[in-house]
Amino acid sequence: MIYSENILVCMAVPLLLTVFFVRGSARQFVLCFLIGMAVCLTGAYVSGFLDMATGMGTEDTAIFISPATEEAMKFLPLLFYFIMFDPRDDRLFHAAVGIGAGFASYENVCSMIASGTESLGFLLIRGLAVGVMHIVSVFALVLGLVIARRFRAMQLASVIGALSLSMTFHGTYNLLVSEPGVTSAIGYALPLAAAILLLFIYRRLQTAE
Repeated sequence: MIYSENILVCMAVPLLLTVFFVRGSARQFVLCFLIGMAVCLTGAYVSGFLDMATGMGTEDTAIFISPATEEAMKFLPLLFYFIMFDPRDDRLFHAAVGIGAGFASYENVCSMIASGTESLGFLLIRGLAVGVMHIVSVFALVLGLVIARRFRAMQLASVIGALSLSMTFHGTYNLLVSEPGVTSAIGYALPLAAAILLLFIYRRLQTAE
């Protein structure tokens, strides 16, 4: 058994102190990183509750429930930031990267404490894959918001489509890495391939401005 709340406090306090020493985009990134960690803990609470309520089991919950709840939880602070402050596209993308990195970092730390840290190679592979996966999924959510802002007629469709794509991508990753062997290798490589594709789309959006 691990005490997730205590882990969050230990990780968050040093980062929270840095907010008083940095300004501008650095402060925004730190705050979004903290939000990402808090979202990860809240998403775990929601997924755990749904696991107990449905009786699906840990593995089925990780494949079918957690992707939907976690991506929805990551989307809410971004949607609030988008609606309330109407930030530029680059600031919105930076916020998304901070939330995704915070989410992945906290999840990795909790996973290491729960499962052990004997295999450094496995931890590096999993850490890289999970880190990229969460950043890619939240990046896709921001793309939906950017498209919604540029094409008014597609606002609802682009947001729902991006959220659905993010949930599907997350669920596919969890499904692939749930079994050892070739499927796990494909799952660990999937986020990197998706990251390259999204970076290409991001560059195209920047040049189109």
